[in-house]
Amino acid sequence: MSEQSVRLGVDIGGTFTDVVLEVGTASFSTKVLTTYIAPENAIIDGMHQVCTKAGIAPSQINQIIHGTTLATNALIERRGAKTALITTQGFRDVIEMRTESRFEQYDLNLTLPEPLLPRQMRYTVPGRMDASGTELLPLTRADIEPVVAQIAAAGYESVAVGLIHSYLNDAHEKLVGEVLAEMMPDAMVSLSCEVSPQMREYERFNTVVANAYIKPLMKSYLGRLEGRLRVEGVSCNIFLMHSGGGIISIENAAEFPVRLVESGPAGGAVFAANIAARYGLDKVLSFDMGGTTAKICLIKNQTPKTSRVFEVARTYRFKKGSGMPISIPVIDMVEIGAGGGSLAHVDAMRQIRVGPESAGSEPGPACYGRGGAKPAVTDADLVLGKLDPDNFAGGTMTLDADASAKALTDVLGDELDMDAATSAFGLAEVVDENMANAARVHAVENGEDLSEYTMIAFGGAAPLHAGRLCEKLGVDRLLVPQGAGVGSAIGFLRAPFSFEANRSVYMTLAGFDAEKIKALLTDLQAEATGFVRNCDATAPILSEFKVYMRYSGQGWEIPITLTHDQAMNPDVATFEARFIEDYVKLFGRAVEGMDIEITVWSVNATTPPEEVARVAENSGTGTAKRHGERKLFDPAIAGFVDADIVLRNAMEVGATVDGPSVIAEDETTIIVPSSRTALRQPDGCIDLRVKG
Repeated sequence: MSEQSVRLGVDIGGTFTDVVLEVGTASFSTKVLTTYIAPENAIIDGMHQVCTKAGIAPSQINQIIHGTTLATNALIERRGAKTALITTQGFRDVIEMRTESRFEQYDLNLTLPEPLLPRQMRYTVPGRMDASGTELLPLTRADIEPVVAQIAAAGYESVAVGLIHSYLNDAHEKLVGEVLAEMMPDAMVSLSCEVSPQMREYERFNTVVANAYIKPLMKSYLGRLEGRLRVEGVSCNIFLMHSGGGIISIENAAEFPVRLVESGPAGGAVFAANIAARYGLDKVLSFDMGGTTAKICLIKNQTPKTSRVFEVARTYRFKKGSGMPISIPVIDMVEIGAGGGSLAHVDAMRQIRVGPESAGSEPGPACYGRGGAKPAVTDADLVLGKLDPDNFAGGTMTLDADASAKALTDVLGDELDMDAATSAFGLAEVVDENMANAARVHAVENGEDLSEYTMIAFGGAAPLHAGRLCEKLGVDRLLVPQGAGVGSAIGFLRAPFSFEANRSVYMTLAGFDAEKIKALLTDLQAEATGFVRNCDATAPILSEFKVYMRYSGQGWEIPITLTHDQAMNPDVATFEARFIEDYVKLFGRAVEGMDIEITVWSVNATTPPEEVARVAENSGTGTAKRHGERKLFDPAIAGFVDADIVLRNAMEVGATVDGPSVIAEDETTIIVPSSRTALRQPDGCIDLRVKG
């Protein structure tokens, strides 16, 4: 590229919209309160702020990469379009019956989440494919047209089509799609064979319904955003971060918005993986805490762990099984309702509970002075001395400490007979323990020991809590990168263009068909590569091959990675050896005498990751210059201490500061606990380690 690279990363969160502008190697960032009714307003505002800081015009931007929680929030808050589902006769209630598993086995009053579409919005057509993709009962236009006429008369904006076994034979679904296009040309249509061509009808139907439900909203928003940017003179390409940790075009994002559901957190995981590569770290726990949620992700060998299914909108305190499963490629992370805006209350057992309800940005925590009366995590942080009320969000907002103290006393203190500071300490300990517990469970589920890990913390609220979290988890080292307050938006700018294509084709190793496998993986490679070519016409594209395998009779599979040669020259002995090797790593032993099955095939096409230079780590050469001191609550003694304040921008390379202390910057604040020492590394990272 002859002209200088000017790239904009934008992350819309539940509370703040983060905007990062990279001009060559220089970086400029800002945080703007999210504007719910028209989210594009916050983006335009933030873009002007960073362009002014950089001294450039918006028209000079030559690439925009965007991630958003809008899709997730629309599903959680049920704010989608009027949507109909067309499915096979006899399968109308699949999305309501779920899998019939009880996520809380002994709860007699178990409340399952309502399906996205009630029964009267679900329609059926005859016709039937069997489990091998062979037509058992034909489906004709005459069968489909009366159903579509009924849907058209009812005024639906969007239609999801999910027929049984369409992942093996999509002929019936495609026919329904054709009739819909003719009879309802203005409606948006989502076919499960395109959105998620995978086995397990509950997950597949749920995913195509979710896609149809949010498609009009996301298409409208992306269209408005593009229009507003053009008015501002920005004519470059706009790309979207997807939940698998890569970038897709705005056209593909509008067609498959369900792929955007975890796009913000995915950017954070990519950001952490980039820092891990800089430091040569193979075991990293990424901790991303914003205004609404906290996300924890395991990153091994500088690659975030990925999954094929995840849940959104869990109804039971983020309990596995209580949400809506979405079967798309996604970075595997645990998400809990613990952000700066998460609200606290006292439950029936007189215990402090935090989240999942959030104050968001409207009205926001009590200290924002926008009418919030309940105490949020940010209110506790302010009362405990972790935040400077006069210099929040780079001095753009002043916080009201008295309002925080009043909210804490009114809701928690009066009920539990505690003053504001003790209430704030209780709230902070509950939220930190919630996050620590989630990290422990996630590690155990993945067979990992967190004491071997390094934590990388980012997001506006994470550096305030990460030091305490490390103490609770027994993690010895914590890195807080530069730009930590806007980490996900920076991650968007580090992410490759990528797209993962999946397909379910059942095969046993006893019936191994090398030619069929080669043809299937070649098709998937072409499909995934086509999506990436839509974003970048010239870059080299790498293909990553995965198959999902299990022993016969097991309910779930494990992912097995194959090299290009193993995928293109399939050999039964190699497939078996790779499966047994990974199975033993996860479960300790293989199972003798059982046949092995393959259920899902996957190819991820991606542009090469950017080259990352290793940091020449510093071991500490001097003491950081003090900027002042303030009262900071120290959990180690359960009381206030005089803590040094150090300005992050003024810290020289190798400068150290002992805890308890505060390292202040525009977008966040790093709290150094009394058990830790902080050091500035050459790349700007603040490196917290246990005192020697």
